[in-house]
Amino acid sequence: MKPAILRPQAKCDRQVEVRCYRKDAGTEVAVRLVVATNVALGKLELEPGIGSPTLGKDLGIPYLRTWRVTGFPLPWFCFKHDDHLDVVRLVGERQDIATILTG
Repeated sequence: MKPAILRPQAKCDRQVEVRCYRKDAGTEVAVRLVVATNVALGKLELEPGIGSPTLGKDLGIPYLRTWRVTGFPLPWFCFKHDDHLDVVRLVGERQDIATILTG
């Protein structure tokens, strides 16, 4: 198991998403989002190799992996290290992910 360590921007991303879902869809959906993001991180911690390297390769960002939050159009973006997962972002699939990650 590798602990997932969220960078400040990843924490901020999650807070922003939770606020948006609470405002647009209600508290119950926002709570489901919190649970789903935690479950996704837990799966990554147990099996850090399950995240997809495809987007990282396409963008020229070596070792970047993505793992989608079940039930929401939100992937976590992280780097796998020997002793932990460096979780850098949580970005909506409808956003310009390439610009956000490389800009």
